[in-house]
Amino acid sequence: MRPRAGAPAILALVVGVTLAVAACSGRSVGPGPSAHVLTVGTWGGENAGAIVDDTIVHVHIGCTLGNFPLPTVVDDAGRFSVEGSYTLRAYPVAVGPPLPAVFTGVVNGSQLTLSVAVDDTVEKKLVPLGPVTVVLGREPRMQVCPICRTPNEASRMGVWGRSRGHPHHSPLRDDQRE
Repeated sequence: MRPRAGAPAILALVVGVTLAVAACSGRSVGPGPSAHVLTVGTWGGENAGAIVDDTIVHVHIGCTLGNFPLPTVVDDAGRFSVEGSYTLRAYPVAVGPPLPAVFTGVVNGSQLTLSVAVDDTVEKKLVPLGPVTVVLGREPRMQVCPICRTPNEASRMGVWGRSRGHPHHSPLRDDQRE
C-alpha cells in the first residue's frame, strides 16, 4: 500500500485509538477461547461483524466489508496488524474495486477490538474505520446492511479482490432475524 501525504499520521491514530479502547475495556469476556486467538466463528457487535474461518477473516463495519488472512503473529498482548482488502461501497450494490487496507486489532478472550485503515486509491485518501468491538458467538447487529453468512460464500462471489461482484450471497439483516 503506497502511503499518501498524512497517511502515516492517520494510520498511527487509528492504531493508537484501537489499542487505547481495548486497553481501557480492562476486561476479559468470560470463559472461552485462549486469550489471544481469533477463534473460528461469528463475532458480532453493533453495526459490525467478523466471520472467521480456518484461513480468512471477513469483516463488516456498517455497509462496508473487507477481508484479511488470519494473522500469523498475535503478540503477547493480543495485538495484530495485517494487510488485506476492503470495499468501502458494498451495499446496496458493490461499487469500485477492493482497496488495500491494514487491519489492526486486539484480541482479549472472546472480545476483539478492530480498526481498519483503507487506502482509497480511487479518492486518493486514507479512510479510517472503527474502532469497533465484536464478541465471539454474538450475532452482528447490522441495521439496514446485510452480512455474509460465511467467508467462503463471499470468496465464491469474488470479493477477495478478483471481482466487483456483489458479495452478499446469503444476506442476513436485522429485519430478517427471528
